[in-house]
Amino acid sequence: MAAISVQCCIAGGGPAGMMLGLLLARAGIEVLVLEKHADFLRDFRGDTIHPSTLEVMHELGLLEALLKLPHQKTPRINARFGNLALTVADFTHLKTRCPFVVLMPQWDFLNLLAGRAGRYPTFKLRMNAEVTEFIREDGHIVGLQAATPEGPLTVRAMLIIGADGRHSVVRAQAGLKGVDFGAPMDVLWFRLSRRQDDPADPVARFDTRGIFIMLNRGAYWQCGFVIPKGSHAQVKACGLPSLHESIAQLAPFISDRAGELRDWESIKLLAVQVDRLRQWYRRGVLCIGDAAHAMSPVGGVGINLAIQDAIAAANLLAAPLRENRVTDKDLHGVQQRRAWPTKMTQLLQLFLQKRVIGRVLHGKGVSPPFFFRLLARFPFLGWIPARLIGIGFRPEHVHTPDVWNDRRSPRGERANYH
Repeated sequence: MAAISVQCCIAGGGPAGMMLGLLLARAGIEVLVLEKHADFLRDFRGDTIHPSTLEVMHELGLLEALLKLPHQKTPRINARFGNLALTVADFTHLKTRCPFVVLMPQWDFLNLLAGRAGRYPTFKLRMNAEVTEFIREDGHIVGLQAATPEGPLTVRAMLIIGADGRHSVVRAQAGLKGVDFGAPMDVLWFRLSRRQDDPADPVARFDTRGIFIMLNRGAYWQCGFVIPKGSHAQVKACGLPSLHESIAQLAPFISDRAGELRDWESIKLLAVQVDRLRQWYRRGVLCIGDAAHAMSPVGGVGINLAIQDAIAAANLLAAPLRENRVTDKDLHGVQQRRAWPTKMTQLLQLFLQKRVIGRVLHGKGVSPPFFFRLLARFPFLGWIPARLIGIGFRPEHVHTPDVWNDRRSPRGERANYH
């Protein structure tokens, strides 16, 4: 049985885990990231990088490298409610370095973070390493065990971070309980080819026949067909021709490409859930990202909220980790910092799920809420949802130093939130 000892062990190599690993390693903390898969190549994960995250990439000196990778810039998000077309969010009005959303395969983003983190001698990344259980001594969590192709791996750590998603093993092992707020829908994700004369901006179409989301990925459309919660088996039973017909009705310009879906293997189900832990931590353990709060896909904000969690955690925990004195008060500080923006974002998502998505899916009409009707009449109001989606309620900035290059963030080493 292999064994390793680090100051911080992060379960999960997604956006939150890799960002936190990078920030702690550059601050001189011994950190190990465990990723259960052999690579980052998983399709239909969140691929939206919002202006708040792009600002952080600039602060880390990684923005130029990021924008050299294949991507699409999205300055606006459009929607159509029946015959009413409007711009839901116009990011061009944001006073930020990058007033747009970047659509990029998540594996490219994660590989960039992993490559930069790998330059620091205190960073380690183990792929094919799945957390199985905690190590406890005298009632305290002092490490974990992971399954690897080479055999069991024992990791002793001062702090374990659960960044392993909505089905978090860390969350379950720590016995942390949450509140499930429910969701009226699931989403079928798939690709359809895109042509040069197709529209460029993403669009969400709300119609009596359903809800259809289209994201411009350059050579193809990443499409989301929204279905009532738990109806996947029923949709499959109706057959692919029925799905083709629904797509053609919702997006007539792409009707001749619906037949590209030739089997159900090319269609991935996202079972939507919205929940939040009552307490994100216990002694020696902290959950962030989807492990602490599973988000609805509404607005595509989940990844960026998780990255904000990681930045706040690094800002508040780097110094205690360096001094080997992480306390419950330190962990509570992370939850206190991030609980309010999480709650407010989920409240907005739940409102839209109930007042818009749920009504459409249950045949109660496609009339948009009052604010959306205002947007159609006064387009300049598009900066409000753009701010909420692109920046969020409490954007975080990097305050941890890069000790290896003896260069500190211009905002200082320690965060001052007062």
